[in-house]
Amino acid sequence: MKGEIKDIRTRKLLNSRGEETIEVEVDLGGVVGRFSSPSGASVGEHEAVALPEGGVDKSMDLIDNEVKPRLLGRDPTEQFEIDSLLKEIDGTENFSRLGSNASTAVSIATAKAAAKNEGMFLYEYISVLTGSNPSIPLPLGNIIEGGEHAGEGATEIQEFLTIPVNPPSGQQAVFANALVHHEVGRILSKEIPSFGGGKGDELGWVAPLTTEAALEILQKAIGKISDKVGFEIKTSLDVAASEMWDGSVYKYRRDNDRDTESQIEFITQLINDYDLYYVEDPLDENDFEGFSKLTKKIGDKSLICGDDIFTTNKERIQRGMEIGAANTVLIKPNQIGTLKDTLKAIEVAEKNNCYTAVSHRSGETTDSAIAHIAVACSEIIKTGAIGGERTAKLNELIRIEENGNIPVAITGD
Repeated sequence: MKGEIKDIRTRKLLNSRGEETIEVEVDLGGVVGRFSSPSGASVGEHEAVALPEGGVDKSMDLIDNEVKPRLLGRDPTEQFEIDSLLKEIDGTENFSRLGSNASTAVSIATAKAAAKNEGMFLYEYISVLTGSNPSIPLPLGNIIEGGEHAGEGATEIQEFLTIPVNPPSGQQAVFANALVHHEVGRILSKEIPSFGGGKGDELGWVAPLTTEAALEILQKAIGKISDKVGFEIKTSLDVAASEMWDGSVYKYRRDNDRDTESQIEFITQLINDYDLYYVEDPLDENDFEGFSKLTKKIGDKSLICGDDIFTTNKERIQRGMEIGAANTVLIKPNQIGTLKDTLKAIEVAEKNNCYTAVSHRSGETTDSAIAHIAVACSEIIKTGAIGGERTAKLNELIRIEENGNIPVAITGD
């Protein structure tokens, strides 16, 4: 059914950190698409600019006065043309005038409205746009937090994650991560008398642990829950190494500083010692050569994933692929600013035989669009283990799986 954009509305909402964010509604005359943008804590140097000077209010003003007049009357199924128009209106290389949170909200709200008008789920609509076959992505659950998400008393490594391997269904995988989260909380309460049940931005546990101690606790919990659910669960990490890099060494509060070679050896040892399935941002965001060296060294045993190094930017991804800098690419729509450029980034990764992982941000909203993007064209979804903004995406995965009888994406060794 042909639709036409009749109205675009903006509003200011709160994200999970209690910060202001923007929500956009695209109205086709009763058929409405809505998206609210998240924000990150450890933000990559090469990301699009989330908010302009003037913040959410400025973004709302620009949408109302510059974007809306240009989009009224447009066919919402012209997704790529509309996204190109957003870049033209912004007029910068990195959405520094509109803000990528605003452009992403307009872009995905348009896609939602178009999908609804066509009588399709968003994942189905995106699959048509890309020619992909939907699958239920494996969920990466954030269990223990450190780094920028947790404060001075926690580990330097930002996220200690779990991922189910060969789960019978997406639903069982989601529940398994939640069970591990509960079990780790029980272990921490028993083994650390001072533990008060603190949680980080993404509701992973926060405790005064070394890297190795955190991994030992996580492995202990995984062993118990794997036996209970009847399938394997593996440990993973988001190192967020750029947050530790001072220009010459990686700074560790509870350990010696490490230069690049020592960091590569350290990550390699962790992969070998703890059978890590996935390691994100193990090195600084500008160290393409170091990423390449690590991936060549240990990429046959673990998924080496780039987030800050790639920032959902197809040119940076292609640069990395040419030297084998990773075998997995993290995808965050508001890092690049439109659904079109998000899907182009995924396309570049896929053409280079890389997996992709669609990710939430630490400052999330209850919007579930990334679940649909992940089902449409990714093998992994990274969106926490518990908490309202996180479970909004996870519960949507369960609904999608039930609705479409869709297979689980990839299986591990």
